[in-house]
Amino acid sequence: MTARHRSRRRTARGAAYDLLHAVHVDDAYANIAMAEILSQARLEPRDAALATELAYGTLRWQGLYDAILSTCVDRPLASLDGRLLDVLRLGVHQLASMRVPPHAAVAETVNLARDVVGEGPAKLANAVLRRVADGGDVDSWRSRVAAGDDVDSLAIATSHPTWVVRALGQALAAHPPAEDAASRSLRTLLDADNVAARPTLVARPGRMSAEDLRALPGVGPGTWSPYAALLEDGRPEDLAPVRDGRAGVQDEGSQLVALAVAQAPLVGPDETWVDLCAGPGGKAALLAGLAEARGARLTAVELHPHRADLVRRALGPAIEHRVVVGDARSAIAPGSADRVLVDVPCTGLGALRRRPEARWRRTPADLATLGPLQRELLAAGIDAARPGGIIGYATCSPHVAETDLVVDDVLRSRRDVERLDARPLLAGVPGLGSGPDVRLWPHVHCTDGMYLALLRKS
Repeated sequence: MTARHRSRRRTARGAAYDLLHAVHVDDAYANIAMAEILSQARLEPRDAALATELAYGTLRWQGLYDAILSTCVDRPLASLDGRLLDVLRLGVHQLASMRVPPHAAVAETVNLARDVVGEGPAKLANAVLRRVADGGDVDSWRSRVAAGDDVDSLAIATSHPTWVVRALGQALAAHPPAEDAASRSLRTLLDADNVAARPTLVARPGRMSAEDLRALPGVGPGTWSPYAALLEDGRPEDLAPVRDGRAGVQDEGSQLVALAVAQAPLVGPDETWVDLCAGPGGKAALLAGLAEARGARLTAVELHPHRADLVRRALGPAIEHRVVVGDARSAIAPGSADRVLVDVPCTGLGALRRRPEARWRRTPADLATLGPLQRELLAAGIDAARPGGIIGYATCSPHVAETDLVVDDVLRSRRDVERLDARPLLAGVPGLGSGPDVRLWPHVHCTDGMYLALLRKS
């Protein structure tokens, strides 16, 4: 790291810029890169919070901000130096969406531009940001750059790629959560993606009770999962139970998926559980605790060694478990498992509120790559289960190409598996639709957009 980078990271705006650069140039994951940047910057808590809001807000609203900038720059945005474009986006976020005085937002952003790309581009940044400031707040700009009622205008207004808007709209229309208008509203779903979620915690069974977790300062109750808690203030890593592994960070929808697989009724032994795509280990840790309480043992399969290390860390030293590094399509002996969770790699379109960069990173071409793999993994999960065993197919995407179509295609060619109604296993959770599969929605359940199909080997 250069001395210039080190000096930038001593300010909130410099740290925010470094995250944008890491995401756009190094293809970094925002949550991982932000933790490293803040650690090196050694900012005061208030400045660290400002840096996070600047960076995450800019990533989340990048589509809208680019539309605003396109009206204020006299050349195509693609022709700008990428470093300058990231600085400009940071400036727009401060001017349009934060309570930063315009003169301060412009001056600080121009100083950052001068530090990052030099005096000439800094002068351009000054002129552009003054035009943005003259245009008013984000609602004023939205009324100009996204005034229509078509899909493209909705995509700009809510800062989603157009293909994602269409995909989410198709999924919501095919499987509406309930009869009320809000649950059926695509705009409400898209708006929910833009509300930053507080971290949800999980008390890992056998290691900490949910009551003890919820009794900690700054921690409140969850909504649906009996093991969930909501971090209302502070950072997860500031909590001792999170640091020592008694609790973890896990979305409540993810918890519900693991609980449903663990609770589904089966006939015969209940001793061998498998998490077929285990990294980074959140569901595996919850399943392992539940399995241990019943005298069962979990085998967690992960293809990548570094992610397998994360699984081991999540499981902890006290739980008897087995972590297998290998290809999930061939790692488990056929007919050997009582319960199998197949949480497949997916586009992650259900987790956009937690992963602000994901909407810009994914493309429709990813579906062509992921689809065959998802089908192969589900088939492997069915093969691994014994007759009478349970298989759960899960994604954190509502896209029909990653959910219904995958399960339908695999089951069409098999006669050894039946589809179960998963909704009764989420007792007390409303808005689960017509079934038999479970769909959780950010705008209805305040969880990630999770999908679960529950199957039984016949």
